[in-house]
Amino acid sequence: MKFNWKQIELSDRELIQGYYRKESSLNCESAFANNYLWAPHYDMQFAVIEGMLVFLVRKGNVSVSFPLGGGDLAKVLDLLLTYFQEQGLEFCMHLVSPSQFERLEALYPGRFEITYDRDSADYVYESEKLITLSGKKLHGKRNHINKFKELHPDWTYEAITDDNTPECLKMAQEWRVLNGCDEDEEKSAEFCVTLNALRMRKELGLTGGLLRTEGRVVAFTLGEPGAAEGEVFIVHIEKAYADIQGAYPMINQQFVEHEAAAYPYINREEDTGAEGLRKAKLSYHPVMMVEKGIVKEKLS
Repeated sequence: MKFNWKQIELSDRELIQGYYRKESSLNCESAFANNYLWAPHYDMQFAVIEGMLVFLVRKGNVSVSFPLGGGDLAKVLDLLLTYFQEQGLEFCMHLVSPSQFERLEALYPGRFEITYDRDSADYVYESEKLITLSGKKLHGKRNHINKFKELHPDWTYEAITDDNTPECLKMAQEWRVLNGCDEDEEKSAEFCVTLNALRMRKELGLTGGLLRTEGRVVAFTLGEPGAAEGEVFIVHIEKAYADIQGAYPMINQQFVEHEAAAYPYINREEDTGAEGLRKAKLSYHPVMMVEKGIVKEKLS
């Protein structure tokens, strides 16, 4: 069984996004820039099989994504199962949602099992809450923002443009040193994604915003609309100097207010199991978590 697996290129953007739109998913993987930027790190390729989009990840245990599109799902799954068998590999499907697993179970009752990975679950928030930070639960966030404004009365927010991108790149380089990115493989990969996202912002259809105090950039963020058209905006990257009190909540609030207020939901991606990141994401009280799991065949 041979498939035409190919690298993700910029010219594939409309093709891939067309398949995403058919699914109306809230998850962060259903966004072209996210997959394009991370593809080299995960050794990821894609193919259109019988009218359905499938991604192949070769890093670690080889796995495929759940097929997307209006084709014959059972036929495509049978072809993928044959492919894994011929390669001498255990069948594995990554980042499968509960609704996708239901479709799988309906076609093959009792054949597969799913293990949900808490570290991969996306945090989804109501944009109105991220903007107003209303209610007792978000009182602390309002305090951090007020402190930022008090300490930096000259602060400004700007959309990221060609003119100020070099300043964001400079800040990113300083952030890399401060956070020891070169000593950690995942941090190093994430930093490369950040630089490429800034450099290719327009080609990837990314929207960005930054905070400036005393003339210098102290925080920036980048994101894009998700597959559920008009419903969700995905924040892929957010960087701020940790020693500037309130910089993170401030860029979060300002970016959503200026660039994503029209979307009911904001997906701020997963926490990857990092304790500090999980605590920070939970502190904003997500309205929902987007679960994703690993699917394998049950052992006979």
